[in-house]
Amino acid sequence: MTTSPDIAVIGGGNAALCAAITAAEKGARVVILETAPKAYRGGNSRHTRNFRCMHGGPLGPLVEDYSEEEYFEDLLKVTGGKTDEHLARLAIRTSEECLPWMQDHGVRFQPSLSGTLSLARTNAFFMGGGKSLVNAYYRTAEGLGVEVVYEAHVTHLELDGDRIKHIDYEHEGQKKRLEPKAVVVASGGFQADTDWLTRAWGPPAQNFLIRGTPYNRGVVLADLLDQGVQSVGDPTQCHAVAIDGRAPKFDGGIVTRLDCVPFSIVVNKNAERFYDEGEDVWPKRYAIWGRLVANQPDQVGYVIIDAKSLNLFMPSVFPPIKAETLEDLADQMGLPAEALRKTVEEFNTACGDTSNFHPTELDGVATTGLTPPKTNWARPITEPPYYGYSLKTGVTFTYLGLKVDENAQCSTEAGLIRNLWAAGETMAGSILGQGYLAGFGMTIGTVFGRIAGREAAHYAS
Repeated sequence: MTTSPDIAVIGGGNAALCAAITAAEKGARVVILETAPKAYRGGNSRHTRNFRCMHGGPLGPLVEDYSEEEYFEDLLKVTGGKTDEHLARLAIRTSEECLPWMQDHGVRFQPSLSGTLSLARTNAFFMGGGKSLVNAYYRTAEGLGVEVVYEAHVTHLELDGDRIKHIDYEHEGQKKRLEPKAVVVASGGFQADTDWLTRAWGPPAQNFLIRGTPYNRGVVLADLLDQGVQSVGDPTQCHAVAIDGRAPKFDGGIVTRLDCVPFSIVVNKNAERFYDEGEDVWPKRYAIWGRLVANQPDQVGYVIIDAKSLNLFMPSVFPPIKAETLEDLADQMGLPAEALRKTVEEFNTACGDTSNFHPTELDGVATTGLTPPKTNWARPITEPPYYGYSLKTGVTFTYLGLKVDENAQCSTEAGLIRNLWAAGETMAGSILGQGYLAGFGMTIGTVFGRIAGREAAHYAS
């Protein structure tokens, strides 16, 4: 491998691949430095399912239309307004041209999933999931002459004035150095570094599970921040969802996510409800539940449903706990039985007319006089057998990252760094101040990956 490629892309997921492909198509000699072994290449993109896409009419697998304004309003709801509107709208507007581009580069789509993830109008689902997308992009990149180095552990980017002078990395037990003309950082957040999470969150972070790759430890991010590259985002903000408490510490992926919350009540270890389970449709609310659970005692929650709700959601990879009585369910889950029965009875009493129940849209079937309320899908839990899941906080990626402009370019207080760009989760905090919208991470990675690749190739030439 040449030690002086035109462009070095650090990372091996969706954003990195979009950058590498775009740059290679413009004639640049590109090398990808991927920390993971080949079998685990692709970062968190391996676990994704879909891409949120604006469109003025039917597009690919997407039906009807999804306007820029509606998309932006959806983003505002989940972020509470904590977003950079200019960059957010850039990502949203550009997403429409990305879908055909993705198809042209090997990605295949399928009709959307049903149930609580009914997103046929807003989200394009990958045939074969994120692993298939990643593999398609690697085939395309390698066909364009992009060189990929697996198990390449980048340790340092030397910032000299307003440019990156060289990259130090370790590969096959040897220390090596690259001197590329341009660098694209697409190496994710720091969520797999539990010590860093704990510094941000405190001791509760020790109980968090990491849904995604164990290779996103923030090494490159920390190195650049230590050298004065401008940052964005709060280290305690992240894409965190409630996942099955039986999931592994790392890399459980999307199959460990639980989509049953809207049709359940959720209690803490004291068998007390703590939030409105029916606040909004699940794709707009699933990403708040990781933080909600993180704020409960021992960072754990418990889902309680009955027989009539069991088939309304995508099941987890693990089967639910099953019991004929609430007391038996409580015993199996380690909950105080009397307290759980009291909570369920209070909830059931607060439920009203359920004739308008509709599982895939806001139905207004709500509780009355209950705190916290349940504002949709509120049906009494009365039909045995009863089922339960434990919930823990599953962190997908963190929002502390590199601040970028509309060209995906990084900077210091002194000004732009001439040859450094960032894309994907490592700069997503530039747009996501808090909260998350299903499929939007892939939108950010695709849009800014392509921008970074284009700009880096332009600079290198």
